[in-house]
This record gives sequence, C-alpha cells and structure tokens, in this order.
Amino acid sequence: MAGRPDALWETILSFHRLRDRRDARLFGEWRTEARSRLNGETRLLSALIPARGYFPDFLTPSEGQYGWDVGLDALRALSADRLRHELSLVGAGAGAGFGAAFGTPPPARLREFMDGGTKHLPRLLGELRGYHRAAVEPYWTHIQAQIEAERAARGRALLDGGADELLASLPPMLRWRAPVLECEYPVDRDVRLRGRGLLLQPSFFCRRTAVTLHDPELPPVLVYPAAAQLAPAGAGGEAARPEEQRQRTLGKLVGHTRSVVLRAIGDGATTSELARRAGVSLASASQHACVMREAGLVTTLRHGNAVLHTVTPLGAALLKGGAVVS
Repeated sequence: MAGRPDALWETILSFHRLRDRRDARLFGEWRTEARSRLNGETRLLSALIPARGYFPDFLTPSEGQYGWDVGLDALRALSADRLRHELSLVGAGAGAGFGAAFGTPPPARLREFMDGGTKHLPRLLGELRGYHRAAVEPYWTHIQAQIEAERAARGRALLDGGADELLASLPPMLRWRAPVLECEYPVDRDVRLRGRGLLLQPSFFCRRTAVTLHDPELPPVLVYPAAAQLAPAGAGGEAARPEEQRQRTLGKLVGHTRSVVLRAIGDGATTSELARRAGVSLASASQHACVMREAGLVTTLRHGNAVLHTVTPLGAALLKGGAVVS
C-alpha cells in the first residue's frame, strides 16, 4: 500500500480531468481555478497525454512514490532509447483499446520530440513543473488528506482480515477472486506479478477505472480511485443533501469546527493528519481531540511520540445521526 499520494501520477491524471467535462460537482470549481492559473505552455503535455489512450510510462516513474523531486530526477535520467520507444507507442496508437486512433501519424510536436531525443527533456520538465504548480500543488493538503483516509480504511481491513480482506475492500471496479485481482479495464490484458508484489496507489484524480503501466517489465503498480472520491453526484447535488443535513445537525450539537474535526478522524488519524484533514492548527486539533476524548466520542492511543485518534461507537453513532442508548 503506497504511503502517500504520488505527485506525478496525480499530475498526469489531473491533466485528463482538466480536459473532460464530467464530474462537474467534484472537479468543476477546481477546473475553473486551475485554468485561471495556467499561464504557461502545456502543448507538449497535450501531445504526450492524449485525451484517451496510452501515455508514456516514463511520465510516472516508480520513484515518484518517494516524492515530486525524486520522481523528476528519475524522469531527467531517462534514456534516449526508452524515450523514443514509448513515444513511438503514443504515435502508433498503443492504447487503441482506450480510444486512440491506431495507425494515425503522430502529431508534429511528438515527432519533433522523438527526433530530438532527450534534448527536449528540460522543456518537458518545465511544463510539468508549471502545470503541477497551477493545478495540483495548491490542493496538495486536501489530496493528502483523502489518501490518508483511504489508507486508514484499507489498514483497518488488513487488521480485521489480512490481505484477503484488504483486497476485498477495494472500490467496486476491483474484484478480488483469489488468486486474481480483477479490474474493469478498457482493454483485455493480464499483469503477472511473478513474485514482484503489487503497489496499490490510491489517487485523488483517478476516476472510474484503475490504471496500470503498459510495460510488463516495470515494477507493477495499480493506481485506483480513492474511495472518498466515488460518492455519486446526484442531479443538482441531491445526493449530498442528507449528508449536509447531518453535518448541520452535528454542528449545532457540538459546534461546527468540532464536528469537522470529529468527521475528519475517519478510520483513524494522528494529530498532524487530523489537523491537515480538518484545516486547523496542530494545537487546535489536539485541543478538540482532548475535549471529545473526555466526552467519550474519541479514544486516543499513544505509540512512541505519535498518537492515533479513533472514533468510539458513541462518536460513530453521533456522526451517523443514529440513536444512542446508554
């Protein structure tokens, strides 16, 4: 299970979200804000990342799981042979099953990049940095909170039932039928792990289907939508109204900020994670958690220098708006 969101995967997948019109309730405001910040050049990114279909594996190196700068360093060290090979797959329609036009000639910018080899890498890195700063970086705290909540949910499944329970708890487009993890995917293919393991990478900007790398020799990774991103958006926001009503009722009972903090604990959170999810200071998160612990809504376990807050059954009933019997 990935320890954090992968900045390069989020950047590339967000580029897909920027260009489609779906999920307006979830991404509409983000699209407007990101486009208003995009003063730089993205034409090379547009050529490398088709609206549908294959995009080069080298854009999402496995080193990206260790941070943005580490991922860019791996991209900077890309060999000319691999660059040309993967660019040729974009031009040849390697992702025809994803809707690419098989056999169509590559765009002029793509041909220029292929002919120039690695000399165009600095331009690509510059476009990636500029786009990331405009479209992803301002929302990174929120993205981290979503992935942390996803990890907490999967961690609880792992503790309850081991790897089988964890895999069975993944979002609905993934089905665990031991020893095979099945995924709804635009093309028919098998990824054989051969003892290499599989990195499960939840993503904020991934939607509808999971994504994996095209090259079977690269370290296996499955990027999938974080569960918090899967709630259906009803027409006119109707699907959100019961939840919004519960939040207003809870806010009246314990106060708006405290209700946000209680909800942000989710399946478990350290004090720093809680502060980030709720958008409050570290001291404020600690204070609110203390008050709710004294009220029996939260329990806190200490492990070394860190503490883990979890919601008690009383707190969970309060969140769900259910009746509590003493």
